[in-house]
Order: sequence, then C-alpha cells, then structure tokens
Amino acid sequence: MIAQVTGTLVHRELERVEILTAGGVAYECLIPLGVFEALPGENASITLHTHLIVREDAWHLYGFLQPYERAVFQKLLVAKGVGPALALGILSALTPDRVVRALREKDVTTLMRVPRVGRKKAEQIILDLADKIDSVGSGPANATGAGASPVGDDAVRALVALGYNQTEADRAVRAVMDSGSAREVSTVVRAALGMLTGK
Repeated sequence: MIAQVTGTLVHRELERVEILTAGGVAYECLIPLGVFEALPGENASITLHTHLIVREDAWHLYGFLQPYERAVFQKLLVAKGVGPALALGILSALTPDRVVRALREKDVTTLMRVPRVGRKKAEQIILDLADKIDSVGSGPANATGAGASPVGDDAVRALVALGYNQTEADRAVRAVMDSGSAREVSTVVRAALGMLTGK
C-alpha cells in the first residue's frame, strides 16, 4: 500500500497531479476539486496522503491533502454502488465535512446535489454509512466546512439555490464566517455574494 507521496509537484490538472519523488519516481495521483484548489504552484514541494486501488487493468492512486479527506473517501467506497470515481466526485462537489454531516443527519437533499447521485443512490449511501461515518473522526480544526454552523449551512444552501455550485458556495461562506464580520444568514449571503461577484 502506498500511503503517502512526498516530492515536487511537476504537473497539475483539474483531476490529477504528478509528483516527482527524491528517488526519481513520478507518481500520478487522481484528486478531488478541493485538493486542486489548494495546490501550490508547479515545482513546489508537496505531500499527499494516498489510497491505492489495484484492478486487473490498472493501478490508480488517489491523493488528498489531509488524512481526514482520505478517510472520508475510503468510507464512501464501502457504500453499495460507490466506486472510486463516484467517491471522488462526491468529494469534489462537497467538502469532506459536508459529506460527513450529510451522512450523520441523513440529508438526502445535500447528497443529491452531487452529479450522478439521484434520490435512490443517496438513500443507499446513507443507509450503508450513516451508522459507520463516526469512525472517520473529525476534520482539522482549521479546515471545518462552512456548514459547521446552522447559519453557515443555511447560507450555503441559499447560494446553491441561486445557482452557485456547492464548492464555491462553501468556500465563500467559510471566508465570511472566518472573518467574524457576519452572523446572520442574510448578512452572510450578501457578503459571500460580494466575494463571488467581485463586488
């Protein structure tokens, strides 16, 4: 099992990166959107926590910035009908904390925002994982999702209803909440909209 890769980021794309290790071996890692958005520039040093999936026709290495992200990915793979591509898609559409919270609260609507996840699939994922998700622990204290509070959660939902995707809505609301400048839903939404529109 390859659990971690450390080296130089030599290539980055939306869904994959290449990391050149000190030993001269370059590893290609498939990544979720949240990891891509947090990547440093090329030629920077980087460490990814990885999960290797071996199949008859290919070996695929999946990379994450935090062990917690990897743990959520691994837990999603336990659900019936969830393969690595869909698990990665779920973590691209929702932050790890949002996934965990949706599973704990049996929030079908949130999971249905993920492409390729309809009501039946969302209900199956919840059925398989709702009682098992606590084993992944909690995310880093400095990486909690915007939805960690009722105000943040409502603000994210409002932005999604306005047409923004889950990731950008969560990022904007988190930035507003972290600044401590707003605590009412309407105020948070207005401030987040200002960030998203550049106004």
